[in-house]
Amino acid sequence: MSFFKKLKDRMFKSSSRLGEGLEALVEEGAETPPAAPAPVAETPPPPARIPEPAPAPAPPHPPAQVEEDPAAGRGGMLGRLFGREEAPRRVLDDAMLESLEELLIQADMGVDTALRVTANLAEGRFGKRLSVEEIRQLLADEIARIMEPVARPLPLYPSRPQVVLVVGVNGSGKTTTIGKLASQFRAAGKKVVIAAGDTFRAAAVEQLQVWGERAGVPVLTAPEGSDPASLAFDAMTKAQEEGADLLMIDTAGRLQNRADLMEELAKIVRVIRKKDPSAPHNTVLVLDATTGQNALSQVETFRKLADVTGLVMTKLDGTARGGVLVALADRFGLPIHAIGVGEQIDDLQPFDPEDFARALTGAAGGRA
Repeated sequence: MSFFKKLKDRMFKSSSRLGEGLEALVEEGAETPPAAPAPVAETPPPPARIPEPAPAPAPPHPPAQVEEDPAAGRGGMLGRLFGREEAPRRVLDDAMLESLEELLIQADMGVDTALRVTANLAEGRFGKRLSVEEIRQLLADEIARIMEPVARPLPLYPSRPQVVLVVGVNGSGKTTTIGKLASQFRAAGKKVVIAAGDTFRAAAVEQLQVWGERAGVPVLTAPEGSDPASLAFDAMTKAQEEGADLLMIDTAGRLQNRADLMEELAKIVRVIRKKDPSAPHNTVLVLDATTGQNALSQVETFRKLADVTGLVMTKLDGTARGGVLVALADRFGLPIHAIGVGEQIDDLQPFDPEDFARALTGAAGGRA
């Protein structure tokens, strides 16, 4: 199954919700041509009184039986049966734009982004009559335009090992994202080392070990509650000794005590820079799409805690409002490296703005 089909089938409950909302919106105010008035039967004048004629002589032969043409009168019925009615259309006016904004806000696109999208959509089209498919296509084009600049894969640098620090709140899918990325890089011929730096969560360590075994990637661990910075230093040493291309470091995500977390992340950075002053080369923030608008506040927080260089969004198959990714792109402009729609390794793929936009709006197209 192609990833675009997964987007259409599983990724967004919002794609059907937004699509249904657009259909209802257009049908609600659709302009239909007025029906032609039914012909009024004229009342015939009363017949003139004339004398009764004499009976006519009987004809020598009975009149010929005329067969009725079975196709006679069928033209109107066939036209009704097979004629294609024009799709309903609605004038793009202030009332429709306001309703369209509400639909986009319900899809978690945020007020500012929804206003910007609808304003751009209306430019040069205000007062025109549009169908549902035309609106879907226009929305998809506008969303893709916003997201095109941020669609960038995780960059690979010549530095070895390239250090990728992965941050995010607990439960965001951070651990599985590391496992999937490591497995995909390993399959692409890269040598990868993982450091299970969330030493306070045994479940996270075990999950990374499972992915490491599956992908053939070493996972460095430390006893529960150990200093994550010490583990990161050991992992950096091992990655350098083995000539690894990538070192991926998991981190804790306990936002209830931001001061402690900030100090922990800062210490990890200080320690690995003793080995490589340019590290970390990427700091990736993993976001859970089901948190909706909370994802924006998480980006704000982690940009203060760490120098976030890019985003990965997971669990887009579990949300009813996938538009938050558009809001993130519009507000922060951070690179979006990948999106996830499930648990399998190929359910995490590089972000494609056109496929995303069409899946979100229900527009036609996309890669097969």
